[in-house]
Amino acid sequence: MDKSEEIKRIRESTGLNRRAFCERYNIPYRTVTEWERDGRRAPDYVVRLLDYYVRMHNLWKERLGDMDLSSNADKTLEDYLALPDDERVEMIDGVFYDMAAPTAHHQMIAGEIYASLRYHIKVNKGSCVPFIAPVDVQLDSDDKTIVEPDVFVVCDRNKITKPRIVGAPDFVAEVLSPSNWYHDTVRKLLKYKNAGVREYWIVMPENRKVLVYFFEKSPDPVEYSFVDEIPVGIWNGKCTVDFKEILESIKDFI
Repeated sequence: MDKSEEIKRIRESTGLNRRAFCERYNIPYRTVTEWERDGRRAPDYVVRLLDYYVRMHNLWKERLGDMDLSSNADKTLEDYLALPDDERVEMIDGVFYDMAAPTAHHQMIAGEIYASLRYHIKVNKGSCVPFIAPVDVQLDSDDKTIVEPDVFVVCDRNKITKPRIVGAPDFVAEVLSPSNWYHDTVRKLLKYKNAGVREYWIVMPENRKVLVYFFEKSPDPVEYSFVDEIPVGIWNGKCTVDFKEILESIKDFI
């Protein structure tokens, strides 16, 4: 099946017409039209990621239905801080989004990434500081957005305060699960890019793929697999994360 047929198959599997599909997945209508008519070839990573979006959306809809987030809108930092300690949410542009408890393999992957980053900083006596969730990040330095990245690195220590990080980290890695795929790959991707995050990794355990966005060089990601040693762009590739080792450590759990 060629790329135009594959894009059309993915769209038709949602039961949506082209315009509704574009609105749901935040893709320009003209772009999808050209993809389906083969006037413009969709990149391989886009086809795979879009297929993943659709499958996970259908799975999540079967479990929970379409969630009404209207009651969670127009929130502020004050509302966020007033939440019970056992209620985990992120707040993006004044809207609360529930966070499901991470799975064991999710935490294992995040822990391995964190360990690689921490080791590099320690051995090289670097000034950057690595973090692993849960740590609050006041991403835009305002009172409307608080996120909890799975793993991140802050190189400007002035952003580190006792209650939370205030400002954009330099590096962020998010590990996808069925409950957070859209949140991490669409909402937070745009927020991280616009806030000044330099590098963003989207780790997809089910696909055994990693999308690496190094925004200082390109708006498009580089795709890696779980057999690659992935270079960390903020350190010019002097640090790498060996996903072959990570896969070996989690292969019995995914």
